[in-house]
Amino acid sequence: MADWREKRKIMRRYDLTAEMYDGRYAEEQKAKFGTAIKKVTVVNATILDVGCGSGLFFGQVAEQAKIVVGVDLSRKLLLLAKEKAKPFQNVVVLQADADNLPFADSAFDAVFAFTVLQNLPKPLLALNEIKRVVQRGGIVTVSGLKKAFSLAKFLDLLETASLKLVSFVDEEELKCYVAVLANNCTSAT
Repeated sequence: MADWREKRKIMRRYDLTAEMYDGRYAEEQKAKFGTAIKKVTVVNATILDVGCGSGLFFGQVAEQAKIVVGVDLSRKLLLLAKEKAKPFQNVVVLQADADNLPFADSAFDAVFAFTVLQNLPKPLLALNEIKRVVQRGGIVTVSGLKKAFSLAKFLDLLETASLKLVSFVDEEELKCYVAVLANNCTSAT
C-alpha cells in the first residue's frame, strides 16, 4: 500500500508539472536519447518507452521503428505524448504502471526507460517487468539519475536484475548514467 501511495504522489507531481515538462527537461532528455540511440538499433523494431513522459523520445525512433508504445502513470503527460504521437501512425500511448506492464511476455524487441527508476519505490520490480516484456536477446536501455543513484548502487541494481551489460555511459555532461543491456533470459519469473 505504501508503494502505491508513493507512486500516486509522483503521478500527481508530474500531472501538476506536465505543462512545463518539455521546457524544463527536453534538452537533458534529448542528450540521453542521443547517447542511447548511438548504441541501439531500432530499425523495424517493436519498442516500448516506459515512463514516456510527454513523448519526447517518439521523434527519435518512430520513423525507423515498426511500432512504438509509450506508457506513463501521469495522465497529463500522456495527453502531451498523444499530441507528439499524432504525426506517426506507429505510435501508441497508454497509462500503465512500470511495475505491472499490460503486455505479454517477450512482446518487444527493445525497451527504453529514461529517468524512471529513481521515481519508483522498488526499481527492481520495474526492471523485472521490463525484462519480462522484452524478448530473449532484446535490448533494454535505462538511465539512472546520478543524484539518486551512486554508480555502485546503479550497477548493483542492473546486476541484480540479471541483465547483461552491453554498454555503459557515464559522461560528465549527462545527469544520468545510461546503460544498454541485453536480456539473456526467457522471462523475469
